[in-house]
Amino acid sequence: PNPFNPITTINFFLPKQTQLKINIYNMLGELVETLAEGIYASGYHKVTFNASSLPSGVYVYRIESEAFVQVKKMILLR
Repeated sequence: PNPFNPITTINFFLPKQTQLKINIYNMLGELVETLAEGIYASGYHKVTFNASSLPSGVYVYRIESEAFVQVKKMILLR
């Protein structure tokens, strides 16, 4: 859900086995956390982001692999 407080789940689908990285950035472009990194099998996946130690604000998550990059905003409200 967006906005969230303080935990959210990022869902994604992979058509084939992929080396993947999911990073969270603040609006200054600073890396806040690496949520996932590694090889993922094809299919649906869920990764949980716990932002309980972060201040309210807008963050972006970036899912990247060799074949694609996806960036989406999320809002943390306290």
